[in-house]
Amino acid sequence: MSIRAFIAISLTKEIQNKILKIQEQLKESQADVKWVEPENIHLTLKFLGNVEEKKIEEIKEILEKISEEYEKFSMELLKIGAFPKLSNPRVIWISIEKGKEELQKIFLDLEEGLNKIGFKREERGFSAHITIGRVRSPLNRSELLERIKRIDFERMDLLVGKITLFKSTLTPKGPIYESLYEANLK
Repeated sequence: MSIRAFIAISLTKEIQNKILKIQEQLKESQADVKWVEPENIHLTLKFLGNVEEKKIEEIKEILEKISEEYEKFSMELLKIGAFPKLSNPRVIWISIEKGKEELQKIFLDLEEGLNKIGFKREERGFSAHITIGRVRSPLNRSELLERIKRIDFERMDLLVGKITLFKSTLTPKGPIYESLYEANLK
């Protein structure tokens, strides 16, 4: 049997609530966006896809080994933006400034360790961001862009103290995330 899984950095309730307030301002645009539920907002380090349950123990060992190499660090959420570009948004995100280098190093260590047990390397590399919404159609896009530009973004700091392996269960109401394992940084 397999489970759908990913590795991520969790956010505090306080930061999730601040992001919810941003989403509420952007929702006023009436744009066709699938907003990420506040409790599901996180920073993905690696999406694993469907994983055989027997591989979970190996993944936990990799996370534990990596966590022993890194000290807790501060991450700063800096501004709101969109992929592929703001004028044609498909994914609305919050960028990371401070802490980007540490996240990149952890990502590379994850890639190395996971590749050894059969996971493919990420073709696109790593971009430190937090997805808060996915644009589904051009409906009211210009109004959405105006609201993104007008957001008075309050910088947010987060102390990163652990890397989490999550199980993702897809449901008609959206995904449900469950922590399977947490590896604490030094």
